[in-house]
Amino acid sequence: MRWPQHSGTSYPAVEGTQRPSAEDVKGISPLMILMVIIYLMLLFWENEQNEEGEASTIEHLHVDYPQSDVPVRYCNHMVLQRVIRGPDNTCKKEHVFIHERPRNINSVCLSPKTMNCQNHSATLCFQSLTEFKMTVCQLVEGTRYPACRYHMSSVEGFIVVTCDNMGPVTFQRYVK
Repeated sequence: MRWPQHSGTSYPAVEGTQRPSAEDVKGISPLMILMVIIYLMLLFWENEQNEEGEASTIEHLHVDYPQSDVPVRYCNHMVLQRVIRGPDNTCKKEHVFIHERPRNINSVCLSPKTMNCQNHSATLCFQSLTEFKMTVCQLVEGTRYPACRYHMSSVEGFIVVTCDNMGPVTFQRYVK
């Protein structure tokens, strides 16, 4: 197969501009590749920060205030939206969404009602003095995220959290 020959026609330069030389183009190419690599690295780093930072906060994982207006399959929707999953992408057996203002949840760390946490004997847990409205999502079907299906129950109860100097860190459980 023969390729058509270049006619040798040159295109006129626009007045006031010069056509780049081969040396100019060679210098631009590595610079463009470097810029694309930096852009992709920043994009990847930003996604990692979002997954690790936001997903680990008690507010992202457990607070839904005001309660989302999801008329059907609230738990299934919220678990997918918030990417709630156990280790190795397993379905969590139970997950709780608290329908209370974040500042009221933060005040639990000032509660005089303290106890040792169940699984962490050296860690101190704080129990709320007032009951909060919550939705408990109980796993009914599935083992691997995102194929998890939940049953929803509305409850009111006291919440138990761990705290640090900034406020609540982890939701431990609720008490009716």
